[in-house]
Amino acid sequence: MSQANAAPPVEINDAWRGWIAENLILGGNPQVLLGVMIQSGIAEQAARVELEAAVRSPYLRGVSRLHSRLAKRDWVLGIQSRLNKLVELTVPRRERLSEAEFLSQYYSRNQPVIITGMLDDCAARSKWTFDYLAEQLGEREVEVQFGRNADPDYEMNSLSHKRRMPFGEYVAMVRDAGVTNDFYMTANNDGQNREALRELMSDLPQLTEYLKPDSPGFFWFGPAGTVTPLHHDLTNNFMIQVTGRKRVRLIAPCDTPKVYNQRHCFSLIDARNIDTQRFPMMADVPVLECVLEPGEILFLPVGWWHFVEALDVTITISTTHFKWDNDFYSWYPANRDF
Repeated sequence: MSQANAAPPVEINDAWRGWIAENLILGGNPQVLLGVMIQSGIAEQAARVELEAAVRSPYLRGVSRLHSRLAKRDWVLGIQSRLNKLVELTVPRRERLSEAEFLSQYYSRNQPVIITGMLDDCAARSKWTFDYLAEQLGEREVEVQFGRNADPDYEMNSLSHKRRMPFGEYVAMVRDAGVTNDFYMTANNDGQNREALRELMSDLPQLTEYLKPDSPGFFWFGPAGTVTPLHHDLTNNFMIQVTGRKRVRLIAPCDTPKVYNQRHCFSLIDARNIDTQRFPMMADVPVLECVLEPGEILFLPVGWWHFVEALDVTITISTTHFKWDNDFYSWYPANRDF
């Protein structure tokens, strides 16, 4: 190709400068970065000048000090991560766990537990059939997440997946669905559904051993196959399992540096089958797994990464209204692009 027909060199813009800064802070070799820039069409001399300016920048040196502080925090987290590998981690089941034991052994220690026996006399477990829900509340307008299969980031993009419909129509869809993740009524729909389905909450026990009186709950309802991808919450949570089974996989907060936190509280990892070729830091991360049965309550501590898959048609009530301090979101980073 003649010089006259050669493509013009790629300009170094602010996006490239941000890329240079991030990679240098993370320990990237300037010569390697130079090669990437040249391969991308940037003139060699221009790339060298930009890299040399970045290396000398007092701004970058200041940010590097902050990076060192974050590395120190990762080191502290890594201590607990290594200690967790010394024993087999499990999610214990505790029958009718007392308030004092729950607070001292699990809530205050940020440890998950499955509580059994507290829903033995729960009216919802027998009443909430397809027919009952359709007959009692079928005319109510509810909101549901739809079109999830076409969007790999359906959880992050939940606002764009909302659709309203009569509850009876949705009940019929779940009854006939088989196995699918394409539609699901979740906590993201609570703004509409709390009032529409308010009568159902009276069929649940108050659980005043753990919760404030008259604590509202979020209504989750969907077919077998619904998936909540790997993420962490900003509060402590109860998963109160009314109908069906859910498989839950959990990763301790101390392994956050290895979980490829993509944005906000989400991870890139498909926790159904963790690809350690693509995500090599996950190779030695302990993953706890449990199956939550009908009538059981899972305590999901704040910051614990979790993946949830419905094995059957499921109805779950989640709640965050514990009797003890549960405000961890007030000092969560305002900028959620990590």
